[in-house]
Amino acid sequence: MRLEVDIASKTFKSAAGEQHDVIAGVAFALDAGEVGVLVGPSGCGKSTMLRILAGLDPDFQGRVSRPAGARIGFVFQEPRLLPWRSVEENVRLAAPGADDAKLSALFEVLELKAHRNHFPGELSVGLARRVALARAFAVEPELLILDEPLASLDTALASRLRDEIAMLVDGRSMITLLVTHDVDDAVRLGDRVILLSPRPARVLAQLPIRTPRSARGEVEIAAIKSEIVRRIYGCPTQQDAP
Repeated sequence: MRLEVDIASKTFKSAAGEQHDVIAGVAFALDAGEVGVLVGPSGCGKSTMLRILAGLDPDFQGRVSRPAGARIGFVFQEPRLLPWRSVEENVRLAAPGADDAKLSALFEVLELKAHRNHFPGELSVGLARRVALARAFAVEPELLILDEPLASLDTALASRLRDEIAMLVDGRSMITLLVTHDVDDAVRLGDRVILLSPRPARVLAQLPIRTPRSARGEVEIAAIKSEIVRRIYGCPTQQDAP
């Protein structure tokens, strides 16, 4: 099972008829069990790229090869929960055939056990993001796409939720693609960090991380973060092979 991405270009026209280039050359591949992380400045086209990869935007030049018939779990920047449905109902709408035991285990990991019957209006931002994650994992995806799942959370909450995501990802054989602007999240969650230029997005470098997530120490994490900063600001036109 493999995701292959080769987006040569993506453009759109404004209401005034002006053409804007969003993506100008992004190519990478991810295998089952691998977590790829797209890191780039705000507005560089990361969310647009995710919509292309999920099949929500076919208007681009290039090729995206997803596993045939793959189930896709997508966590958007906003939780997008139905306010008139409970937590469990929101999750079961996406995964009506979800196994009760697996769903209970998922709620346990994401600290949602006590909130199954609550409605979105009763949830904090952190809990709402957990429900969005539960909904994506409940479909048992072969391809999981996470668009800034830790955005707007305080440091402690983001760290705890990041650990929960890592635990869920490690227990499943799927392709995971995460978008973030936070280098720390990228290094702690990713197996391959893909650095993007400002718009129009190009791949500046791909940095594989060989050490398993659970074995990464603070010294190694700091070294990888320094390397990412060097690649972004020290050699902005370099394209590195995996």
